[in-house]
This record gives sequence, structure tokens and C-alpha cells, in this order.
Amino acid sequence: MSRILVVEDEPKLAEVLRTYLEAAGHEVHLVNDGLQAMAAFEQWQPALVLLDLMLPGRDGLDICRDIRARSAVPVIMVTARSEEIDRLLGLELGADDYICKPFSPREVVARVRAVLRRTEEGASGSSPPAGRARATRADASCPSPGPSSAGPIAAGSRAAWPAVDTGAPSLARASALQVDVAGWQASLDGHVLDLTPVEFRLLNLLASQPGRIFSRDQVLDGLYDDHRVVTDRAVDTHVKNLRRKLAAVRPGQDLIRTVYGVGYRLTL
Repeated sequence: MSRILVVEDEPKLAEVLRTYLEAAGHEVHLVNDGLQAMAAFEQWQPALVLLDLMLPGRDGLDICRDIRARSAVPVIMVTARSEEIDRLLGLELGADDYICKPFSPREVVARVRAVLRRTEEGASGSSPPAGRARATRADASCPSPGPSSAGPIAAGSRAAWPAVDTGAPSLARASALQVDVAGWQASLDGHVLDLTPVEFRLLNLLASQPGRIFSRDQVLDGLYDDHRVVTDRAVDTHVKNLRRKLAAVRPGQDLIRTVYGVGYRLTL
């Protein structure tokens, strides 16, 4: 049984969500006002938050920002505003998934189950977690998002990855970037990076083979393992945000190179 905090101001919809989630074996707590959300979150300590975007008192994006600033708990945004900018903004703030109204309650239960499964797998070390270090298309030839080992890896490590000749120069500072999957932490030149779940997976993927060009499809498969529909613009947003955080440690250096029409690669 997992505790689910549902922040939703439509009483009938909130009760429907409670009914279906409780039938799936979860314990549910309802909040109908944005001003009450953080107090309920701190007191109840849920395993997952279903968070409406449009709330009285306080916007769901502000609440998501506060949650992500202090916790690894996954957040699924629920919204009737399906514009792309809202989706991307939610992902930048650290939302793990989006559900647009109107929706099937069974779909919500399935999304909750998928996000919780990824979080539990991450906690057990079987795959990169969905929590904070802190969001496809199937392709059998695409590698998994990181090495099979749950221990720290340094950029340049080839563990569990086939060798790929990209023609890129050798990386003299391979050990400067450390990605600790078990500890859910990444650092560059000794500086700990504050990353969202998707940014951590992205860095873990690119750092597994520095210099290798990863196509957009490979990046999508590495970031999202539940076959959700994600636009290329969402990938661009995550790359931009990760690039900015790396540049804060190494000003003036573009460590993630875009190979136009092909994909992305990490250079140090």
C-alpha cells in the first residue's frame, strides 16, 4: 500500500480518484486547496502526489516547485491545460508525468503504478530512480539508460555498453564527472549537481559513453521507460536545463554538444 496525496479542487473528480486508487490498494488523502497542499504534504509524507495545475489559493506549478525543492517524492501533474508550454514548464520544475483532463480513472491508476514502480526499482538499485538526485518509442537496439552496476561510474566508463567509434577525441578529464547511481548523485569537478530525475537519467546516459552520439529516439527510451508520448521539444528542454547546470560549474564550456539532425553527445 502506498500513500497518495491528491490535490484536486473538483470534489466529484477527487472522490472518483480516491475510489479508484483505494480499489488499487493505495491509501489516499484529499486536499482541495492549493494553500493547504504543502502542510498536508509535510504532515502526511505521501509516496506520490497527484497535483492539479489550476487550484484555488495557489498554483500547482508553485506547489510542484516547493515539493521538488525539498523532496524526491514523484509528482504527477493533472491539468485541463494541454498547451505544450505548460507541459514543458511542468517538466522543468520536476514533474514526473502529466495527465490531461478529461481522462480515464483507470489511466490515472496505471500512471501511478508505473511511476511508483520506477521509484521502487530505483530505491532497490535495479535502475535509475524516479526520485530526485533528485519525467517513447520502443527500439530493441537502444541500450538501457545506464550501466548495470549500481555503483559510481566515471565519465568514460564503458561498463555494460558496446564500443562505438564516434570519431570523437579521447577525454582527458574523464574522472572529473562522477555519476553515482546507487547514491543518486552526480558531481562535476567536485561540485554536486542539483538535478531533476530526468536530468539525472539524461546525464547518466550520456556519461556512460562520452563522445558517443545518442539519437533522439535513444534519449527518449533512456529517459522514459513507460512508452509515454513525449515530444522532441521536451527532450530539448531537458538538454538545455542540464547544459545550463553543467555550465554553472564550467562557465563558457558547452559540455553537451548537439549534432544537428543526429542527436547529442557529452564532451569534457
